[in-house]
Amino acid sequence: MHFLDFEKPIAELEGKIEELRHLSDTGDMNIAEEVAKLQAKAERMLRQTYSRLTPWQKTQVARHPERPHFSDYVSRLVEDFTPLAGDRLYGEDRAIIGGIGRFRGYSCMWIGHEKGHDTASRVKHNFGMARPEGYRKAQRLMRMAERFSLPVVTLVDTAGAYPGIGAEERGQAEAIARSIEVCLDIKVPVITVVIGEGGSGGAIALAAGNTVFMLEHSVYSVISPEGCASILWRSGDYAREAAEQLKLTAQDLERLKVIDRVVEEPLGGAHRNHATTIDSLGALLEQELLDLVKLDGPKLKQRRRDKFLEIGKQGLT
Repeated sequence: MHFLDFEKPIAELEGKIEELRHLSDTGDMNIAEEVAKLQAKAERMLRQTYSRLTPWQKTQVARHPERPHFSDYVSRLVEDFTPLAGDRLYGEDRAIIGGIGRFRGYSCMWIGHEKGHDTASRVKHNFGMARPEGYRKAQRLMRMAERFSLPVVTLVDTAGAYPGIGAEERGQAEAIARSIEVCLDIKVPVITVVIGEGGSGGAIALAAGNTVFMLEHSVYSVISPEGCASILWRSGDYAREAAEQLKLTAQDLERLKVIDRVVEEPLGGAHRNHATTIDSLGALLEQELLDLVKLDGPKLKQRRRDKFLEIGKQGLT
């Protein structure tokens, strides 16, 4: 397992536990009691560490390379997932995956960022940073969902939209704005979950939903801590301070009523137990769909628009 900087004491303890287990397996030593003590100590350390994470540490957890990604959620929660490709204008963008599948009795449109799990897949998916064609594909799929009365579930996990020259030449800002517009306009339920990073316009392009959830150790902000630090302090060295000021944690955003609910993660973060994380979110999604599908299209659309207008009003008071 990949350990973060602040997890070094835990890593050392878990390393000792593995060594003792290896000795027990290869010899006559019976050290089960000692292993149990060390495991209890490691769990206490893990609980203490994760109960007081700073915003910068939460950012590191949200970026953990072993966190479950869009493809992990779909493979566990969705039956007969059929991916749909292309924006019908320019090409296919693999940073955003979308398709139709059955989820606990509901046919849904699933759309989300995919970062990839190893070097090859990360390059293939451009580290989850979409170009304009990715957002135009999302628009196309959301309109298709509306046409066939399918609820839309979006899973957000991106550092931000791809900032390359080609993306700007093909209208990155316009594509993001149109994607937000479509999110707010369609007359079907839209549920959004920030499962890792929710970075800037690249995230909100898929996140203007009737309901917005965040995993406990995910982050969501208008700019990355490093980007904020480079603007305000002219140095990325102040990312830690920027993270404190951005109010980017799930707990901050729930308190500010930007999101609707924080989804609890297993002890030590989602990367330590994919199955528990995904199943917990699945139960919440099922309940939310059950509530939202009872509403008619115009009411869903109006509630969604009112929700985001209300956030703006809060900022003025």
